Amino acid sequence: MSNNLLFAIDIHTEEVIVSESPKGSNKINFIERIHRQDNDILYNAVLTLTSITKSAKVDTAVFKAMDKVCQLIYNSMKGNK
Repeated sequence: MSNNLLFAIDIHTEEVIVSESPKGSNKINFIERIHRQDNDILYNAVLTLTSITKSAKVDTAVFKAMDKVCQLIYNSMKGNK
């Protein structure tokens, strides 16, 4: 069963919080926190993803595309393909 990466921003510590959730499950497992200065591109991408969810009219296609960008940046950072 594959896992879905979940991203959140802690604005107080300027960190990206990375978690995972097994597909079909509502359980969330913490992976790591990444400081903004360690990966500013990922931080800004997740900030954009978060701002999309705050829109009065969320475009799910745009959200999914930005989520995919965040996942690509994170996997690239980790050396995964």
